[in-house]
Amino acid sequence: MTDVFGLSHKDPSPVVHPGRHEQVVFCSDERSGLYAIIAIYSTALGPGLGGTRFYPYESEQAALADVLNLSRAMAYKNSLAGLDHGGAKAVIIGDPSTDKSEALLRAYGRFIESLGGRYYTACDVGTYSEDMDVVARESSYVTGRTEAHGGAGDSSVLTAFGVFQGMRAAAEHAYGTPSLTGRRVGVEGVGKVGHRLVDHLIEEGAEVVICDVDERAVDRVRQRHPAVRVVADATALTSEDIDIYAPCALGGAIDDDTVARLNAKIICGGANNQLAHPGVDKQLAERGIFYAPDYVVNSGGVIQVADEIEGFNMARARARAAKIFDTTAKIFRLADEEGVPPGAAADRLAERRMSEVGRLRGIWLRR
Repeated sequence: MTDVFGLSHKDPSPVVHPGRHEQVVFCSDERSGLYAIIAIYSTALGPGLGGTRFYPYESEQAALADVLNLSRAMAYKNSLAGLDHGGAKAVIIGDPSTDKSEALLRAYGRFIESLGGRYYTACDVGTYSEDMDVVARESSYVTGRTEAHGGAGDSSVLTAFGVFQGMRAAAEHAYGTPSLTGRRVGVEGVGKVGHRLVDHLIEEGAEVVICDVDERAVDRVRQRHPAVRVVADATALTSEDIDIYAPCALGGAIDDDTVARLNAKIICGGANNQLAHPGVDKQLAERGIFYAPDYVVNSGGVIQVADEIEGFNMARARARAAKIFDTTAKIFRLADEEGVPPGAAADRLAERRMSEVGRLRGIWLRR
């Protein structure tokens, strides 16, 4: 039995108190092996929107901690991305390489449908556009589908593009120019998002160092970009003499030890929940390291899948994702003006929009 008021997680990131979420749904279908948790943090700006993570969590406790944190982050991400969506997320507990099946995905789709549009799902770690096509056979509240089914395709395309734009804005703030030419960038994790970010960086003329626990992912990048240098692990990467650190793997990568050894001037990556605990943001600011809040710079993916809901247009979605540069720059300016870390400045902006726009739902409309 899960104690939702006393969670523990091997990831030291703070657990959001479940009482602050609008709804947390546990979904189980024994025959297909489905065990999922859907967390809706807020619908102040509209239906919750967030991906489905399929991951072999060590326990139900760990899965719940993750989905609570991720759904809250989605509320802030969607707010700053200018979307009319609240924050939500789902996790399916299991190994996607062995447990994923048509029956499981369709059972999951029926649970999403049962929420009546309060939650729109999409891809995340362990799920792909093809999976969303299967889920959509049971629910109309699915986005991030394949192009063959009228969808936006792989959302990592604009996620990586948005991180790149945020990185350029951070470089302008730190160095006075958005150019990354000649900058040494360390990318931790070269999977869905990371390998696309490497493409942008190489095209820009940056020098790239990478690491990943998956040798196949490393080989794919090396085959495409032979000049990319590989180091053993995240500890080795963050010890390198790099200008920019881009965490693109799982959350909690930036802890006290990482801050102490980091040589980079900028942190800007695609991973969610990068800070191991709230105090890290302040530590980075005190060391003069510019942290681009993850939920700001990695919002390109949710921008892409949200655009699909109204009929996908890549040019329109890409133009909106390009504005991540402006949003990131604004956050750094506010942080300087208000004397707070960038994460605090980003939170204030997101909360302001959720409050100012969300209150309009109190104006009654006749249907």
